[in-house]
Amino acid sequence: MSMFKKNKLSNAIVSVIASSAIAAPAFAQDEAIEEVFVTGIRASLEASMDVKRNSAGVVDAISAEDIGKFPDTNLAESLQRITGVSISRTNGEGSEVTVRGFGAEYNLITLNGRHMPAASVYGGGSGAGGTNGSSNRSFDFSNIASESVSKVEVYKTSKASIATGGMGATINIGTARPLDSPGMKGSVGVKAVHDTTNRTGSDITPELSGIFSFTNDAETFGVAVSGSYQQRHSGNRGVAENEWNISRWDATDGGNNGNNLFSFTDDAEIVNAPADGQLFGRPNDLRYSFSDQERDRLNGQLVVQFAPTEKFTGTVDYTFAENKIKERRGESTSWLANGNSIDRVVFDDGAVATPIYIHETAGPRDQGYEQQLRKQKNTLNSAGLNLEFQATDNFSVTLDAHNSTMKSLPDGPGKAGEIATSIAAPTQVAHWIEFNDDMPLYDWEMDDSSRGDGDGVFSFGDIGSQVVRVFYNAQETEITQVQLDGAFDFDSGRLDFGVESRAMETTQQSSNRYMAMGDWGVANPGDIPASMMEMFNLSKFDDYNASRSSQVGIRGDAEVIGQHLVDLYGTADNGYVLAYEPNFANDDKVKEDTKAAFFQITMEGEFAGRPVNLVTGLRYETTNVESTSLVQIPIGLLWQDNNDFQVDYGDNPDFQPFSADASYDNLLPSLDFDIEVIDDLKARFSYSKTIARAQYGNLKSSVGNFGSGGGSTYNGATRVATSSNPALLPLESDNVDISLEWYYSDSSYASVGFFEKRVSNFIGREKVTEQHFDMRDQTTGARAEAAVAELASQGIALDDTSLFVMEAIMTQTSAANVWTPADYATAAADPATKNQFEIDVATALDIRVTGEDPISNWLTDKPVNNREAKLYGAEFAVQHFFGESGFGLQANYTVVEGDVSYDNLADPGEAQFALLGLSDTANLVAVYDNYGVQARIAYNWRDEYLRSASEDTARNPIYVEEHGQIDLNVSYDINDMFSVFFEGLNVTGENYREHQRTTAMIQYLEELGPRYQVGARFNF
Repeated sequence: MSMFKKNKLSNAIVSVIASSAIAAPAFAQDEAIEEVFVTGIRASLEASMDVKRNSAGVVDAISAEDIGKFPDTNLAESLQRITGVSISRTNGEGSEVTVRGFGAEYNLITLNGRHMPAASVYGGGSGAGGTNGSSNRSFDFSNIASESVSKVEVYKTSKASIATGGMGATINIGTARPLDSPGMKGSVGVKAVHDTTNRTGSDITPELSGIFSFTNDAETFGVAVSGSYQQRHSGNRGVAENEWNISRWDATDGGNNGNNLFSFTDDAEIVNAPADGQLFGRPNDLRYSFSDQERDRLNGQLVVQFAPTEKFTGTVDYTFAENKIKERRGESTSWLANGNSIDRVVFDDGAVATPIYIHETAGPRDQGYEQQLRKQKNTLNSAGLNLEFQATDNFSVTLDAHNSTMKSLPDGPGKAGEIATSIAAPTQVAHWIEFNDDMPLYDWEMDDSSRGDGDGVFSFGDIGSQVVRVFYNAQETEITQVQLDGAFDFDSGRLDFGVESRAMETTQQSSNRYMAMGDWGVANPGDIPASMMEMFNLSKFDDYNASRSSQVGIRGDAEVIGQHLVDLYGTADNGYVLAYEPNFANDDKVKEDTKAAFFQITMEGEFAGRPVNLVTGLRYETTNVESTSLVQIPIGLLWQDNNDFQVDYGDNPDFQPFSADASYDNLLPSLDFDIEVIDDLKARFSYSKTIARAQYGNLKSSVGNFGSGGGSTYNGATRVATSSNPALLPLESDNVDISLEWYYSDSSYASVGFFEKRVSNFIGREKVTEQHFDMRDQTTGARAEAAVAELASQGIALDDTSLFVMEAIMTQTSAANVWTPADYATAAADPATKNQFEIDVATALDIRVTGEDPISNWLTDKPVNNREAKLYGAEFAVQHFFGESGFGLQANYTVVEGDVSYDNLADPGEAQFALLGLSDTANLVAVYDNYGVQARIAYNWRDEYLRSASEDTARNPIYVEEHGQIDLNVSYDINDMFSVFFEGLNVTGENYREHQRTTAMIQYLEELGPRYQVGARFNF
């Protein structure tokens, strides 16, 4: 696939740059990199080149050109321009980082060398784009503004002195320290931001930032204060599919026999039907959506340093970040009823046959217009202490300690993370859906004569309530870390050693309050005042022609409509209230206590007359895990009909703690060697073993999703459950890097590198037969056997229906009607009478477990360490400046491959393991730096990659399609103190699209647009 494709453009590098040894103790001993602050794009790129050249191992960096002047508003947007680094975006803004094919969960983000807590949940799970929570360990870059950031380093190879957790890379964010930049200086910046996607908010929003640094004349005391406030209003329109169902085609009767997934009319027309046994798909629905977002981000940092002697420096710092997110969202949803109602389907010619056109008649049924309000607040508080003491000329010691918390809490009315108010018009009598282009299309026919207001036109009187749901998702993570390091210098070398203690605790909670109003059948059209809703054209896209689709969208405030419905339908008994449900469905806590020790030797010298450097070390870590879940203990499943069950908690209404413990240790060697083969030509070799710990969600101790397996165990059904696994081991990777770098001028170089990662302990799924909570099973054992014997004596055939009815009759304690086995035998003489008798019994009676029933066995689906994989690839980079003209170019390309991929033709029942996030990436950047003018235009491209390998019941993949983006910025220095600038992000308005097994099987499409910023900066 061509990298340069029309309408597939992107972002790319700002000034890849940096300088500086890492500020924190975990990194400070690694390399002798002198920190240098320079101004101008060219000087910054030269400094970055020097870092790359002088580092041991593979290190790339970006730094501020001057205090308060980091190249990008968003740190992830800068990082994507480093070779081998790509990003994922949320609402068009960089959020998480992938390095050499390893996604955010496999990369470690540190702030000044310290582990940062992760907590990021948003939405509720209603509609496309909603989430039920996050188990990610990776810090979200969107929470930190860049104004106080002085540098970002990407360590692609590891060392013993580097904290563990970054199997793909360790990325350190360094913030300003006053004693590093003596004197009094500061910077104040202001931006006006225009997001072209905004519809309902302000077209111009502000960004304000400032940083002030002061040291006394003796440079023994310093204070740095920084702060920023950013506001962004934006919007998007999108398309989503709720779920693609996959099965194999049955050609019996021309495929017009119900065929597993489709439910056809008797005279249905099937065009280009799949071959017998071929995989094919059926969508559940099609959703057009709109979203209006507001984001307010406030950051602040205070740093105080004290250096009474040349041998001692003390640093106290505090970092605060708050990110408030608000989104109003709505949908127009057209569902497939699938009740002998689909009368025309056209399939494509793909290996997995996809219906590119579906027409359905039936009704009246609902056309959905759910309204959603999502609000979340993410807050970081981090306080730290660092003491450095130069005990002798050759020996130094550093103590570093911090406590950091990250909270992601619902911020809506009644502590809601999302209020989803489902409303609909029950007047749809036919609709069609078309999937034969990037943008799916749909339209529907209405008839309000039997339901609705009967005026013959679509109006607010046709709309009624369904349900109101209040979702709550929260996560809080705290890390306390203490590290003591020492360094001993000797002739031509250095010995580093240290010990570390780190305690992590994360809590995740979620709930869903469900309130049936008119319920899904829309019992009362017209129960919502027209004044609470407005109509608009939802299908007015800028980049897609949706003129053949329904043009009607409904917009209203979810909380206003929801409160009206609560007031209308709420009673003293049903407990309807527009607030979160405090009885959490999930309440899980994971604690990790890690102890570590390391030593590392750095040596420099000559080999065959050429300069060489060697860094080798060993790190040992031991970790104890304690996982606790508050769960409501079930007694079994309540049997309600043949294959109808629900979890029965008996007399156990209270939630109780359920815990599990585990431990593991790791020994992690590392080696970096480089030699200057000839002048300006450096060769490198690196080996290391790294780890990435399992995600929090996999470490829960809870067990849930108890199911019957489709019927009674007496008749062969297997009861099923799912669980997490606190005993999961970290993923381990053996990494090898080989590279060659040619520095052919002061500002220009070319490099090529090859890498391989062999990873074990990847997490897959395994089904194990287990018993949980001593739950009982009434569908087998003595009671079931007695019912089977009675059925035989009465001459009634055995199946799940008859077994349930007979056992219910034989064990009934009280009912409005009392039946006997003989009554069942009499009714069974006539099929219609038998069917009604069985319905009557199922309606009146349920079967609860008792102590005489056998303990139930559950086929439990749980995560286990059972997978291995190999990743390998190559990186190519060049940086060239054309003499003193001021013009320069940067280009890089990364190839990433793996030996495990998703098989689109696999059966939907087959669980697949595949490597996620693997894709080629490229950057092309043109820069100009002369006569006070600095300009950069950057193109960033990422090829298609796999985001998920097990989506929904059909275990489908989700592929994120290739994406390219162009960014540009231009600044002019009016004088030494004052500059003005212009920035454009995604200037060509490239969009975001995901699909499943085929490109026609759309998962999600989001129409994005350019964002422009103009501003000024004053330095003093």
